[in-house]
Formats: sequence, C-alpha cells, structure tokens
Amino acid sequence: MERITSSQNPLLRHIRKLQSSGAYRRQWGEFVGDGFKLLDEALRWYPKLKTVIVSENCALPPLPDRVRRVVIPDSLMMSLSEMKTPQGVLFTCELPKAEAPKVEKGMLLLDRIQDPGNLGTILRTADALGVRVLLTNGCADAYSLKTLRASMGAVLRTIPRSASMDSILTACKENGIPIAATSLTRDAVDIRTIAPEDHLMVIGSEGQGVCKTLLAAAQTHVIIPMEPRCESLNAAVAAAIVMWQMKR
Repeated sequence: MERITSSQNPLLRHIRKLQSSGAYRRQWGEFVGDGFKLLDEALRWYPKLKTVIVSENCALPPLPDRVRRVVIPDSLMMSLSEMKTPQGVLFTCELPKAEAPKVEKGMLLLDRIQDPGNLGTILRTADALGVRVLLTNGCADAYSLKTLRASMGAVLRTIPRSASMDSILTACKENGIPIAATSLTRDAVDIRTIAPEDHLMVIGSEGQGVCKTLLAAAQTHVIIPMEPRCESLNAAVAAAIVMWQMKR
C-alpha cells in the first residue's frame, strides 16, 4: 500500500479538484465517493473502482487487485474529506460511458432539477421502485458528492442517463410515447385519473416547474391533489408520489 503524507501530493490535489468541479470530473472521466457505505456499494455494484484512500487507523474491506491503495494520516484525511466527521475513506471511480438512452413509457424525466439533495433523493426513490430516470440539460451533477450521498449509492446501482430535450421529444414523437407533465395549469387533471405508467412523466425544476417546451409538447398536464391552502410540494416529494402512482 502506498503512503502519502504531503497535502500537495498530485493525487490529493486531483481528489480536491474532482470534489469541487463538475467540469474537471467530466474532463478526467472520474468522480469521488466518501465513506465506507458508499465504498461497499461501489464494490458490490459498480465495476469501475480505481483508487481507495484510507486513514492510517482504518481497515479496508477486500479490494480487487487492480485498485490502487493509498494510506494517509488522519489529519490529512480531515482536511481532504468534505464530511464534517470523515469516516476515514475516499475512493474514485470512472464515470460511466455516455450512452444514448432509450426513451420508453413508464420513465421519469427530470427537467432542470438543480438541488443535489433533491436529485439524489429522487434517484434513490427511483432505484427502490424500479423506475428509470432521464435527466435533461440543466440538472445537477449526478456524480457530485452531495448527490451521491443523498442517493445513498443509488447512482452506483442504477446509472442515471442524460439526454437533450430535442432527442427526447423526437423519440416520443417517433415511438408514440405520450408526455404527462406535472403542472399547476388550469387544464391539469388529477394524476389518479390517468395511467402514468403509460406516459413519460415529467417533474420540473424547484423554482420554475416544467419548462415551456415540455409543457407545450405534453399531451396531458397533471396535478397532485392537495389542500387548497398549499401551492406546491418539494420536487423530490412530488417525484416520489408520481413514481408511486406509476408502480401502483
């Protein structure tokens, strides 16, 4: 096992940049996980583990031979980890290869979900319910540390896919996939009156809702019924209700 004691070591500088910059993650095709729970998920489900960095007083689980192993002092782990109470392990994985996703009925489309906590929670719920998720341009980075933690490793088990708005709309038109967008418009119908599993269901951004392009393309606008005094739900909560209806 390698031992690193300098905070200016190239590997540790690389880790810091991966933690802080989505553009850097995409440039290097790599992301960082933090904590033993996420490491266990990666070992079980994700085949592209590259490097594991551990505090000197922590024991590692068995690792594949190809994985680089590095030990650092506890004080260095405290400065390197972004967690308030570091668990003593960081690791890197290759980003999944970009693939054009197949658009199908019964999928959830996320339109500009920008909060990593919301995105991670939605991906965690989708993984639990077996709903495939598509991300449009403008969503938070699925492989930021905040999203990874909020997803509880779901992005390691079920890889989220991204696609452009134009490609999604073209696929829906060519394959006869109706779009249903959550909306507060006057023509919105109770989600319980449709079969959401037969649609591409859309959840919009936290502040602005579903974009005008998707609202115009949607055959149906749906609303989650709630007390008149309430205007809206948190995006992750709304997505969970929609997905539950899809799997009813």
